Amino acid sequence: MSNALTSTEVAGAPAAFNPLKQVSGLLGQPAVKRALPFVFLVGLVMAGLLAWSMVATSPQRILFANVSDSDKAAISSALDTASIASSIDSSGSIMVAEDDYHKARMLLASQDLPKASPGGYQILDNLPMGVSRAVEGERLRQARETELARSIKEIDAVAEARVHLATPEASAFVRDRAQPSASVIVTLQPGRVLGDSQIRAIVNLVASSVPSMQPEAVTIVDQMGALLSKSGSAGGASAGDTRIDFQRRVEDKYREQLNQLLTPLVGAGNFTAEVQADVDLDESQATRESFDKQGAVVRAEQGAWTGAKDASQAPGGIPGALSNTPPPASTLSAPNAQPPAPGAAPVAGTPVSAPATTGATQGKQSDSFTRTYETGKEVSVTRQMPGGIRRLSVAVLLREETGKPRGTVEINQINELVRAAVGYSPARQDQVTVVSRKFSASADAASDGPPWYDAAWVPLVARNATALIIALLVLFLGVRPLAKALLKKREDTGSRPALAIGGHNPDGTQAAMPSVSIDMLQDRGNSYDDRVGLVRGFTRENPARAALAVRDMIKADPQ
Repeated sequence: MSNALTSTEVAGAPAAFNPLKQVSGLLGQPAVKRALPFVFLVGLVMAGLLAWSMVATSPQRILFANVSDSDKAAISSALDTASIASSIDSSGSIMVAEDDYHKARMLLASQDLPKASPGGYQILDNLPMGVSRAVEGERLRQARETELARSIKEIDAVAEARVHLATPEASAFVRDRAQPSASVIVTLQPGRVLGDSQIRAIVNLVASSVPSMQPEAVTIVDQMGALLSKSGSAGGASAGDTRIDFQRRVEDKYREQLNQLLTPLVGAGNFTAEVQADVDLDESQATRESFDKQGAVVRAEQGAWTGAKDASQAPGGIPGALSNTPPPASTLSAPNAQPPAPGAAPVAGTPVSAPATTGATQGKQSDSFTRTYETGKEVSVTRQMPGGIRRLSVAVLLREETGKPRGTVEINQINELVRAAVGYSPARQDQVTVVSRKFSASADAASDGPPWYDAAWVPLVARNATALIIALLVLFLGVRPLAKALLKKREDTGSRPALAIGGHNPDGTQAAMPSVSIDMLQDRGNSYDDRVGLVRGFTRENPARAALAVRDMIKADPQ
């Protein structure tokens, strides 16, 4: 009879292929139904383990990059021996977990790994005898590049560094001398950047390590190809950047003074101050010469004078013979001296003409002199250093307390305090403005501090919460349904009622017949009476199918 029912179902099935019906039929099998909870539990456990591995895995960090294959094999073997998990990425770099980075470095350093080639000044130890000067210079340049790269790698934000030096040959001619230059490429740590002070430090480090190299000749590039150094002035910063930095420092100084002044007065977060300083960064130098026109001093004098002899001194004595008479008294007179007035005393330091004979008369004199006068001169050099403030603008915004504007007297007092703090000068046309307004909600939220999701405890809580949610999902969606299914099957097996013949209970009442399926009819474990009761129930529930089964049985009997 069961065979007839099966053949009837097959005959009545549609001829078209229906994958969904086949899948539903497969899932409707008792064995598959019994195994579904277990399969679902296993899948849920595997999904939980996968999610946990993704959450609990420590971030990876590059241990060594650009090493040879032999060194990779030796390093991987040493790490496996020490039970340190390692991997090799697409670029060939060896990566380990962040927690095992320093442990792996110390382990490999103790084993002298990697051993690919010596670096730094160790290259000079392997120079053979009799090498040329060019080879020796190239080896020295390579050693210097390696040592500079190692020094740059000591900076926290730098993962890898390479240095290229261009050192031209020294020339005896000044016009043919070329200055050395350097190029530095740095690979930064993930999420890290180099500040201006760190860039200037690298520039000065490289420039100070090579003779005759200027900081302007050093170029720094990161792994993304971005130019980090700026040429134009010492230290790798351009003139415009230097001016902007100086102006920013001046403004920060005034802003810090305002914060220290207003915080005790109105409270932290109840004000905001901005300063705009117009700084004179031009350097000027002036030279001035002045002459003294009043105090003329004679520097040199040159000339001659003539005069008639005294008529009283006539020639005398024996002609042709020398007389043993004493010479006449000498006469001293200044060339341009004027005769003194009668009764005037002689001036000290003035040459005086003394006549040889009393009552002698002096003849008329003539003179010709050339005089050069010294002119007084004063030279002054004035150099004005940059940094003076041309104009200062200060704006202070106060928070209104309890929704009421501040009084005019209070605002004027704060205005006077701000002017005194910044050194207000009307001659420079400085401007100070103090305003009291109500702050917006967004400003209040920003003043409260960083958002909660940026705190350091958030990642730890998120990881633990994820692990707890995965465990609860496994418990409620996997273990609990499986346990309920097993308990239900055990209860159904223990409480199956015995079917009476004819579908009646032993007390004579009509028994409630459960829904009968073909699987129940084909079950070999039922007794004869149970199978008869099942056939009666199937006929009662499916009279049409039972009639077709009877017809097929009648047709099959003659055959």
